[in-house]
Amino acid sequence: MHAEQSSYSMTLAYDGAPFAGFARQPGQLTVQGELEHALRLVFRREVETVCAGRTDAGVHALGQVVSFQLEPGEMGERGERSFLRSMNALTHDGISVREVQQRADGFSARFDARFREYRYFICQQEAPPVFTAATSWHVSCPLDVVAMREAAQHLIGEHDFKSFCMAASAEGKPTCRNVSEISFAEERIMGERMLVVKVVGNAFLHSMVRAIVGSLVLVGRSKRAPGWMRDALAARDRQAAGENAPGRGLVLWHVEY
Repeated sequence: MHAEQSSYSMTLAYDGAPFAGFARQPGQLTVQGELEHALRLVFRREVETVCAGRTDAGVHALGQVVSFQLEPGEMGERGERSFLRSMNALTHDGISVREVQQRADGFSARFDARFREYRYFICQQEAPPVFTAATSWHVSCPLDVVAMREAAQHLIGEHDFKSFCMAASAEGKPTCRNVSEISFAEERIMGERMLVVKVVGNAFLHSMVRAIVGSLVLVGRSKRAPGWMRDALAARDRQAAGENAPGRGLVLWHVEY
């Protein structure tokens, strides 16, 4: 990066359903691919982006942050409001670019993030949802939230989360992360009953939040005791924890800098 370049960030929301994840992939519809295609049309050159969290296929975002570098004056020629209009016109309908702001030189959406907040939506009612079907996991049997809360406490703090990430992505890479909060709230969204699992941490491994939620639901269904979560964590083996919860219930909610 040239020293004279200016750093910017975009905050965006997206419906993950149409996309093969955030990260660009040849021949696949991705959020990053759409953003970089739009940036290329706006600035008539290649502009690379860096995101705060690389969401998997089907996973949504309300507050994803993406950083990019511009030459001096490039943004000033069109103004930030015009830039937002252009980005929203040029990207897939499933993407909404909400905000753009200039950042300190060298800003990185990934490396400068202090913490990331995810929320997972579990539809907790006997009848299948209608309005939230695309953004929640329908679990019709009642869940023992008290047991889930007890199990979640074993994951708070800095731990090796190798049991809760895609095995292939963990090979030869550090798997320690710091989770500061896992909390549960009951909400009604469009009249449908939701159990919302909030997970906050400094950073997350591939599929880590989905693996945590999938494991917590096993406890909530009384298929595992709360203490099993401690043993699954200690095993440092993906086979020791539960299956991933479906991607459609997960939202990258907020990133703090």
